[in-house]
Amino acid sequence: MDTPNILYDKEGFLFSNISKHQYHIQFFIENNHIHLDQIVDFNLMKLIYDLNPDIYLYSNIEKMNENEAKVTLLLKHFFEDLGMPQRYSYVSMKKHIEDNQIIFTSQSIADHVPDSIPNDAKLLSINNMQCICKIETPHKIMFTFNVQFNNNQITPPHSIQKMMGIVLHKIFKRVKQFIENVK
Repeated sequence: MDTPNILYDKEGFLFSNISKHQYHIQFFIENNHIHLDQIVDFNLMKLIYDLNPDIYLYSNIEKMNENEAKVTLLLKHFFEDLGMPQRYSYVSMKKHIEDNQIIFTSQSIADHVPDSIPNDAKLLSINNMQCICKIETPHKIMFTFNVQFNNNQITPPHSIQKMMGIVLHKIFKRVKQFIENVK
């Protein structure tokens, strides 16, 4: 395994680059008023997208059953002025429980474009994404995301990767504050 390159580290949020197309994110959420292990499901994923309308223009989670869903995300067109295409994500997501962890695994669905996606948007192709929600106590969960993008994706320059860290930190901070303020 390559040595991680820390791209952003602030307020308990760590974003690093493991290799050319692989990233790692880690943070924890704690709230002594609720049992967090009871809220880690597809609705939590939807909450992440709903709390960030300045980042996600559209989000939809189509549950196939309690452990499988198809997730569609349309990202804001961040780099339109630089001639880069708008990006979307369309993944098959599966949830399973293992010991004291709730694990979500996702892979891009490349053979179909959802109707809600503009014609000129490009798929953000994810080979594998794993979100491990480690239940440290009923009131504290450590979240670890490991994302492996398709090798055909263009590797963004270091400055853009740092900007990705800032955006991801903003998402993390909003979700963390929302959950930690629930009484």
